[in-house]
Amino acid sequence: MELSPSHCRRQQHNIGFLKLFVVSVLSCVTLHVSDPDVPSSLKTLSLEGHFSFHDTSDAAKDFGNRFRFLSSAVLHPKSVADISAAVKHVFRMGLSSKLTVAARGHGHSLQGQAQAPGGIVIQMESLREPETRVHVGDSPYLDASGGELWIDVLLESLKHGLAPKSWTDYLHLTVGGTLSNAGISGQVFRHGPQISNVHQLQVVTGEGEIVNCSAEENADLFYGVLGGLGQFGIITSARIALEPAPKMVKWIRVLYSDFTSFTEDQEMLISAEKTFDYIEGFVMINRTGLLNNWRSSFNPQDPVQASQFNSDGRILFCLEMTKNFNPDESDVMNQEVGTLLSKLRYIPSTLFRSEVSYLEFLDRVHVSEVKLRSQGLWEVPHPWLNLFIPRTRIHDFAKEVFGKILPDSSNGPILLYPLNKSKWDNRTSAVIPDEEVFYLVAFLSSAPPSSDHASLELALKQNDKILDFCEKAGIQVKQYLPHYTTKEEWKAHFGASWEIFARRKAIYDPLAILTPGQRIFQKAVLSS
Repeated sequence: MELSPSHCRRQQHNIGFLKLFVVSVLSCVTLHVSDPDVPSSLKTLSLEGHFSFHDTSDAAKDFGNRFRFLSSAVLHPKSVADISAAVKHVFRMGLSSKLTVAARGHGHSLQGQAQAPGGIVIQMESLREPETRVHVGDSPYLDASGGELWIDVLLESLKHGLAPKSWTDYLHLTVGGTLSNAGISGQVFRHGPQISNVHQLQVVTGEGEIVNCSAEENADLFYGVLGGLGQFGIITSARIALEPAPKMVKWIRVLYSDFTSFTEDQEMLISAEKTFDYIEGFVMINRTGLLNNWRSSFNPQDPVQASQFNSDGRILFCLEMTKNFNPDESDVMNQEVGTLLSKLRYIPSTLFRSEVSYLEFLDRVHVSEVKLRSQGLWEVPHPWLNLFIPRTRIHDFAKEVFGKILPDSSNGPILLYPLNKSKWDNRTSAVIPDEEVFYLVAFLSSAPPSSDHASLELALKQNDKILDFCEKAGIQVKQYLPHYTTKEEWKAHFGASWEIFARRKAIYDPLAILTPGQRIFQKAVLSS
């Protein structure tokens, strides 16, 4: 469906309705908001799926487990038409209604971004169209529903010996959810984020229109939605680029005690023509001298030396790499791996290796999830902080944060690895630093109930200290999965892209109906 010319004509008329949605909430708050007219008006809609009105508590939960905003209704769509009808209904209610709409995937948001206080939450996993289908050929691709999990996308594409090029570390997320952010993992240096590997989208705009978009058709909406934090449309389907899938993975971990060697080796690897297929690093701060469980299920190259290694309370840096291969290519693969390892400056006694299937490697985090769930440690607060740091300031950042602010890393992993700006399309809404090489630094903390409320407060204070340091030191940091509460902060986040972002909001969601949980724009409502 083509966008109507009235979209552009409405731009200036509706820009005045766009106001800041400022929300100040305490940790672990449940907010009850209701509209008495909601159930009766929604019951009149003709749907293939259905609404639920009485039990909305599950839709008010997310992985962050800190914010809970109860909606008035939850839509379980069976078709894209269901989603269109619901959004169009809210749009036609106009400024007389407070209703907003949020698309919820697998509930992996961190600060209530996929919640709609008093509004409608759309359970995207209920969407059953389009059916996931692989198209083989010279440029293979896969069409998938926006509510499909990436693990199911992988399983379907592997049936044809194919797989998507770029991943997230955790596959039990929805296609629409990650494409609304960026979708990053250790393959980004080679293929770019997931939003750089999409051919086409189907989107339901803030007026309820169903629009097909790509680089050639409705390109402004296409690039806006990619990394657009759900502000311009709900992704109902995506056409994803595929490549031949390997059967096996050589999985390697090594340790460094010198941060300069660690970062220089990573930067060398991501710039080399012949290199590994996946490169990530993580930081281990444990001043007691005890090692984290970083090498479980890995075999040491030298068991004697490995058994004698002691961290001596040092901050250690782990480099994690993989090389894809098929069984008949193992000799060549091992030779290539040996050549690459010979160029690195890791601690020799800390070389650990393993060989697993491609599926097993990509779905590795789910194994940890199962263990944590069994221990009651999965559905706990996760005060995560994900940052993009310019390469020129990564040493200043590490010296202060790892050397002073953080006492240890026992509450969760700390990821640190470089990315290439050239692999990101600057036409999308995603925001990254203005340097060719920049680092993802992700503080993936958890606050188990056994450690009481103080652990959550401590993690939040540490996050604030990190951000305060960056501001005072003039480090032009960008948040990934950003969370701000003031218009000034959002403007600073988007920088020169803010005007484009606000223009797109005015065109594609003029009443600010979509994704209120991001707290960027507030729906304007006429007073009675």
